[in-house]
Amino acid sequence: MPHKFNADRREKIVKQKFQVTNWPAYNESLRQRGDLTIWVSDEALCLWRAPRRTLWGGQPKYSDLAMTLCLTLRVVYGLPLRQTHGLMRSVAALMGFDIAVPDFSTFSRRSKGLVLPSVKPRTRTSGPVHLVVDSTGLKILGESEWLENKHKTKAKRKRWRKLHLGLDLVSREIVCSDLTADDVGDPTALPGLLDQTGGPADKFIADGAYDGAPTRDLLAERFGEIVEIIIPPPKTAVPSPQSVLVPSVRDRHIAEIRTKGRMAWQKSNGYNKRSRVETQMGRWKAVIGPKLKARHFDNQKTEAKISVRVLNRMT
Repeated sequence: MPHKFNADRREKIVKQKFQVTNWPAYNESLRQRGDLTIWVSDEALCLWRAPRRTLWGGQPKYSDLAMTLCLTLRVVYGLPLRQTHGLMRSVAALMGFDIAVPDFSTFSRRSKGLVLPSVKPRTRTSGPVHLVVDSTGLKILGESEWLENKHKTKAKRKRWRKLHLGLDLVSREIVCSDLTADDVGDPTALPGLLDQTGGPADKFIADGAYDGAPTRDLLAERFGEIVEIIIPPPKTAVPSPQSVLVPSVRDRHIAEIRTKGRMAWQKSNGYNKRSRVETQMGRWKAVIGPKLKARHFDNQKTEAKISVRVLNRMT
């Protein structure tokens, strides 16, 4: 969008040059990226084994906390299941812990429907959230387009999952997420995202894919009429029949875009803040990766939830 806005005078803009002036601190920060420091509390060691069940059937050997810890290290370091088993086994041996380490088949079996331990509530803000939502695709199967073009291979079936994220502009944390099939639309997944917010919202920002009466009615039902909805109408949008007497928010947006232009409307309404969730998508694919490692849908959902916790912890 900024490139389109500056297209007529793009050649006049001088490209910015960045120069590192604090080389010692910069070098030390790069070294710290490779540091591995693990601290395990006595309470975590006591909760490593699962409590005994009172029902009939097999008894679980490892608790949900232990499985979450192992799978979190897998997501952070991008390891397959067998390498995750080797990492945890070596860490337990180096630190002298007398604990059993789950194997790779246990990771795959227990990650299906894993109940993650609860995290502390947000402390940076206590008021309503300013929610901005967006979605992106995560690859799970199929070769890359570059490989097909280079070796002239036959195009194989590609499969994707759709990741829906909701970001709080105040705390800059991911407050809701969902992983669906690639054919699920953004408005369809919105009710599940709003169920995870756990509180009121003063502002809702989304792209044109969420435009429509169902989305606005749902937001009014969940958060009341005071919620500020910033969704750009399409170019072919027309005002409602009662726009002259009782104009709605969407009618006012259409009139402002026709009068001032779309760029001026974005600046005046704060729609440009939606770029933060797009940055979060890019951060996901740079830190976590653009591809899901799990093959089963339930395991992929667990992987996505753990990835959200990892990014929030880094934030």
